[in-house]
Amino acid sequence: MLDAKVTPFIKPLLRPIVVGLDKRGITPNHVTLAGFIVGLIAVPLIILNWWLGALGFIIFNRVCDGIDGELARYQKSSSSAGGYLDICLDFLFYASIPLAFGIANPSEWGIPAVVLLATFIGTGSSFLAFAVAAEKFNIDRPQFANKSFYYMQGLTEGTETIAVFLAFCIWPNHFPIMAYCFAAACLVTIVTRVSGGFATLKRVEQSNASSQKSNQL
Repeated sequence: MLDAKVTPFIKPLLRPIVVGLDKRGITPNHVTLAGFIVGLIAVPLIILNWWLGALGFIIFNRVCDGIDGELARYQKSSSSAGGYLDICLDFLFYASIPLAFGIANPSEWGIPAVVLLATFIGTGSSFLAFAVAAEKFNIDRPQFANKSFYYMQGLTEGTETIAVFLAFCIWPNHFPIMAYCFAAACLVTIVTRVSGGFATLKRVEQSNASSQKSNQL
């Protein structure tokens, strides 16, 4: 919900870093992999209840996620392969954080973590499934024209997810209630994406079918 509003403010802040990385021959894929690998250090830190350290590595991961796309556009090297790698590692990182909380305190945090992970599967699958169909039908994406795949919006996007992850680390004792609340928000995203995506694809298919019939006459 907030990604389209937040992105224009973040881009100028990242430009000096992007320029510096480009001068050193760093590629977007290097940034993507480094952000993922280093960001995963947050997992053992959460399990050990080292909240401040975990928070720092989560932020590092998200900063890298912003840099890789900007670096690709700066270098004019945007590609489907890079976008694919980026989104796959993003979703793996997103899943690792509630998993870590579930491992850290399985008796109290295990079920909320599982519920949140289940809704993450729903938001991720509805996001990617529509992206495949949108590519097939060449559906426009005006708000995220520079993305390497169709970016389907929803109530819970990257900005909201990271905000919740940071809240988990700042107030870990409240993890269960925050996890359940965010899972409920993710459920809203799933419902709106599936219903909206279905309606959109149905309309596009009917429009294409009508056009084909007209051409045959």
